Amino acid sequence: QQYAGQYEVNFDGSKLASGTYIYRLQVGKNVDTKKMILVK
Repeated sequence: QQYAGQYEVNFDGSKLASGTYIYRLQVGKNVDTKKMILVK
């Protein structure tokens, strides 16, 4: 368990092609799905 606050996750997309990706973040029972555009 972590305290409330802002946290950071590093993402390495160097081996992925440019495009639109869907990602999902889950913290406990909370789930959030977002869209990310990767441009190289």
